Amino acid sequence: MTSAPPPVRIAMWSGPRNISTALMRSFENRGDCVVADEPLYGYYLEATGIEHPGAEAIMDSMDCDWRSVAEALCSRLPGWPAETPPRVFYQKHMAQHLLPAVDLAFTDDLQNCFLIRDPGRIIASYARVRPEFSLAELGFQRQWELFQRVADRLGHAPPVIDSAQTLRAPRSTLAALCAAVGIPFTERMLHWPAGGRDSDGVWAPHWYAAVEASTGFEAPPAEDDDVLASLAPRYRPLYEEAARYYADMSCHLLSAANS
Repeated sequence: MTSAPPPVRIAMWSGPRNISTALMRSFENRGDCVVADEPLYGYYLEATGIEHPGAEAIMDSMDCDWRSVAEALCSRLPGWPAETPPRVFYQKHMAQHLLPAVDLAFTDDLQNCFLIRDPGRIIASYARVRPEFSLAELGFQRQWELFQRVADRLGHAPPVIDSAQTLRAPRSTLAALCAAVGIPFTERMLHWPAGGRDSDGVWAPHWYAAVEASTGFEAPPAEDDDVLASLAPRYRPLYEEAARYYADMSCHLLSAANS
């Protein structure tokens, strides 16, 4: 009897105030996928001392040693029956959790993908939750640094998708993403039951209200195209720096038309 092939370990690197949790829901609903929700969050909070809602509970609930977390991400499977190994292990990551002390070598054992969003919209959304913040909290630079590392190792750009693109055309975008990481697309990725999940981090009550009410990807609401004009002046320098990283990564977006 032949053994099952090892799961495809997808690490999706995003920043805050994106559709990262909805994308995690999408993959978890496949039926052949186990997920991990921001496994480096506890380490990030402990190492930085940054004040986030529920920080103490988050650190108490997680392994806060990045080395053992990284080892587990590359070798173990959370919460899945041993007799029926999953085809996919989807890891929802925040790029800002990769603090300088983290050796990025562990990412060489993962299928690294990147989720981006217009930085003006991220900054505007994040500022409503944490008015005082640094660009490092949004992960743009670290996401770009990891992207470059992965691209140099592979000899080509790893998969990049944009949140607006995904919301406008979820089927074709997700089909292109699945093809890029070597797994079949399934229609189950387009819809999921409302509510929370056992796999959600303990921070879900603070951040997941919208996604818990959702049952699928929804077309983005009409937005002011000139988002920069609505940003407070103190956020303009952050936007200008973040926009450079966003533009560089946007050059590598997967073409949904190819799916």
